[in-house]
Amino acid sequence: MKQYDILIIGAGPGGYVAAEEAAKNGKKVAVIERSKIGGTCLNVGCIPSKTYLQHSHWLQTFKEAEQFGIHSEIRRIDFSKLVDRKNQVVSTLQAGIHSTFKGLGIDFIEGEAEFVKEKQFKVNNQLFSGKNIILATGSHPYVPPINGIDKVSYLTTDTFFDVKKLPQKLVIIGGGVIAIELAFAMAPLGVDVTVVEVAPEILLTEDDAARKIIKKELTSHLGVKIFERAKIQMITKDKVLLESKEIAYSHLLVATGRKPNLDLVQAMGLELTSRQFVKVDDYYETSQPGVYAIGDLIESYMLAHVASKEGIKAVKAILRNAEEVLDQTSVPRALYTNPEVASFGLSEAEAKEAGYDPIVKELPFSYNGRAIASNETKGFVKLISEKKYHQILGAVIVGPHSTDLLQSLILLKDTEATYDQVVESIFAHPTVSELIQEVSKNVVTQ
Repeated sequence: MKQYDILIIGAGPGGYVAAEEAAKNGKKVAVIERSKIGGTCLNVGCIPSKTYLQHSHWLQTFKEAEQFGIHSEIRRIDFSKLVDRKNQVVSTLQAGIHSTFKGLGIDFIEGEAEFVKEKQFKVNNQLFSGKNIILATGSHPYVPPINGIDKVSYLTTDTFFDVKKLPQKLVIIGGGVIAIELAFAMAPLGVDVTVVEVAPEILLTEDDAARKIIKKELTSHLGVKIFERAKIQMITKDKVLLESKEIAYSHLLVATGRKPNLDLVQAMGLELTSRQFVKVDDYYETSQPGVYAIGDLIESYMLAHVASKEGIKAVKAILRNAEEVLDQTSVPRALYTNPEVASFGLSEAEAKEAGYDPIVKELPFSYNGRAIASNETKGFVKLISEKKYHQILGAVIVGPHSTDLLQSLILLKDTEATYDQVVESIFAHPTVSELIQEVSKNVVTQ
């Protein structure tokens, strides 16, 4: 039996980052992965979707340039080459992780981990154990019990990127972040896209004003059809039947969220929360001492960067160098549409609920010289503060590279800076970041 200081099960962004952190601190580490290194994010999530979104962005740039006298012709789209590029991007990043593992002396074990007893697991008829265990087994697509779904061929976000031929008519059931990003990725390629959402609106987790902009882009500019408050009666082999509408499809994508992978957790007898996630303490330790859980297994944001941070914090707890609990209000949230939507922290309503006297100020990108010059004026910067000290409580940015712009505000918040410091800083001109300073001025003069 091979023994390790830390045995990690799952090689997604939580597991592999935790492994690197542990190895850098001199621990003997192994990672068990039943599928591909990099997990959901690298193989069937963040990276493939952003690659496809870039392809669509190129096409939209051609159309945009046409308005201003740059005439070009797109003769055809070779989707197979776009798929090849996606695969190359994924392979490059996989190779990078393997190389890092090799350099740090991390053992990578391919195969399904089967729980034996205590902290022992069997993989391919070999036994492995760890003084400490980190479970990072991730999640799987949730498929709701829709009438007829079990009798048709459908895609999930785990299988969508295996499609080799460009869909003609794509129906997406679900209106969350992943569903809408894929609508933005496919529609500019000429795909007839329809989004079917049973909730009152798509993107219910996003800011109201941001949602309005994204819906307009989808419907008015990309021609995507959206059905909200949809009542799905049945799914047949080529149609989605609503109460008063039949929607034909060549490809059906079910993107209605994800559920944690609990098979191993349940075999180990670990305690769960009422929402069926693994119960952990502030240091990510489960009900079994020396066994930790991170990422999609626990009740936190199902985001790659959150899983990575949790992995680092779990390792530091094992090393008796525990950090403070993860501050959920410092987590960046991103929607990689066109324009992008990025946010963090408290909304106005949440700030009031937390006892603040909030200030909310906003300016459109059309106010900014660089945005006007770049023809990227859709969107806004919204900053949430409070009247007494002008603390940075939150922000919503809708516009070009908004996720990158947001990060500077999170860094300032984490150092307990205020919007006064934003105003006092010198911003390069012309940049879109200047808009953050202009809104900050309105905050501090309130």
